Amino acid sequence: MLAYRLLTEDDTSAFCHKVSEALAKGWSLQGDPTMTFDAKRGVVRCAQAVVKEYEGNYTPDMKLGQV
Repeated sequence: MLAYRLLTEDDTSAFCHKVSEALAKGWSLQGDPTMTFDAKRGVVRCAQAVVKEYEGNYTPDMKLGQV
């Protein structure tokens, strides 16, 4: 099965660390990152999709961050 996650975070080093951790755990980038401005909070938000081959069946309760 191909597992999918969308990583999101404010535009800080925390976002880069989140993506780097996923890559270190075997996830692969899927598409380009995206950024948007959250006017209510006054911050830029980032998102990056990642995918990973997983041996097993999908269940709605699975913890994708632990795949």
